[in-house]
Amino acid sequence: MNSAPAAVKVQDIPFSNEDFRSLATLAKSQFGLDLAESKKPLVYSRLSKRLKARGVSCFPDYLSLLGKPGEDAEKFELISALTTNVTSFFRENHHFETLRDEYLPAIIAKVQKGDRARIWSAGCSAGPEPYSLAMTILDKLPNAHNLDLKILATDIDPKIVEKARKGTYNVEELKGIPQTFQNKWTKTDPAGQTFDVSDDLKRLITFNELNLISDWPFSGKFDVIFCRNVAIYFDQPTQQKLWKRFCDLLVPGGLLFIGHSERITGPAMDQLEGIGITSYRKGGIPAAGTQE
Repeated sequence: MNSAPAAVKVQDIPFSNEDFRSLATLAKSQFGLDLAESKKPLVYSRLSKRLKARGVSCFPDYLSLLGKPGEDAEKFELISALTTNVTSFFRENHHFETLRDEYLPAIIAKVQKGDRARIWSAGCSAGPEPYSLAMTILDKLPNAHNLDLKILATDIDPKIVEKARKGTYNVEELKGIPQTFQNKWTKTDPAGQTFDVSDDLKRLITFNELNLISDWPFSGKFDVIFCRNVAIYFDQPTQQKLWKRFCDLLVPGGLLFIGHSERITGPAMDQLEGIGITSYRKGGIPAAGTQE
């Protein structure tokens, strides 16, 4: 009978500069992540737990494991360990106010005359952002389900996408949701520990997995794109490419919202104008007049 593998002690796992550089190269090539040398202690702290979980005794063996067929799930464990899924309902609320006041009326006019409108939450994490978008829309357009208006929510991590799709959250997260919206679209469990968002919100959203540095399977354009606190993980050339791809995918007059610590640079600057804090509009006619 084979004996069980010896337990791996996290503190005994060596982590050389070469190990770090190899991991950084993999993270950059597959996910676009830019891991500075200063992040070596953080990378070690987070990934050593993965080595322990997989019974791997050194980082070269872990890298070999990641290269084996059938280890896609471990690659997503890697991306989860290297990034932080910090999110909340109506985070950076000024973005939702800008959408509601400056652009949503044009979207409503557009779909009410039979045209399509699409909103993309790129890097949706556990779901509060797209659900906040759905609340903002349904508050002003209760019959949105009957019109050609949809929200696409994507993230690279399958586990986090499934959590978003489920729509169950710790009750403490309710504090970010206005009380009137809580009354309409949330239901707290009898024990008062968690709450679920309503099916009305879920019906407006399609959740999918997507790597932002890969090909995008979209045939149409978007009226609004939220991509907040995602590009901070990329180096500047990758960021600039991402901004340009977003810009090309927006309808004329469409909006792009980015994170509070992010800035638009590169070719996209020629097409985008700032309309508020980390809020941008693509040059052209307003959404209500666009034709696709």
